[in-house]
Amino acid sequence: MDCVRPPGTTGYETVAAALLATRLDFEEVHRHVLHLIPADPARILDVGSGPGHDAATLAVRGHAVTAVEPTPELREGARALYRHLPIDWVDDSLPSLGRLTGARPSPFRFILVEGVWAHLTAPERRDALPVLARLLADDGVLAISLRHGPAAPGRITHPVTSPETIALAESAGLTTLVNERTGSIQAANIASGVTWTRMAFGRTRQTLAARA
Repeated sequence: MDCVRPPGTTGYETVAAALLATRLDFEEVHRHVLHLIPADPARILDVGSGPGHDAATLAVRGHAVTAVEPTPELREGARALYRHLPIDWVDDSLPSLGRLTGARPSPFRFILVEGVWAHLTAPERRDALPVLARLLADDGVLAISLRHGPAAPGRITHPVTSPETIALAESAGLTTLVNERTGSIQAANIASGVTWTRMAFGRTRQTLAARA
């Protein structure tokens, strides 16, 4: 049984085919955090994996990838598109990631939350950050992108800021590694004035000491 679709996923079912057919350059999109992605094979979590292109790129590089996506048109389309890759496709969503956390997975060394954060309300973001932090390995990195500007037609977004995100991360025992404002690389987003903040977080020394 599929999980209940979060309100923030509204509209994605109608554009799933187009997203599955469109690949953005991984190196360009994630250039601000590429140096933080493990070079050796690692357990990686892609939350809100959409059409699965990022998950596939990471799997091809030898990582053990878990891809979480609540929109069945995207998740099942990605599963079919990348059926040759050993990706674990999970029907789940923020803020709770109930199915994933209920399975008690081993920690992830890199967690990618791409294009998702603005689809969550402020209370959902407050609930989501600690969940993500608990899934992170001691030497792991959590990468989150913040979308600024109007939502795409038929979709729902909410205002997000880097100070709010940093405060949430710090409350969860994480410290800021990357905080970079950048433009969009997609023509439609550029035309509508969409910009992004690329962020990454790791554990603080205090958190590591408490876990020792």
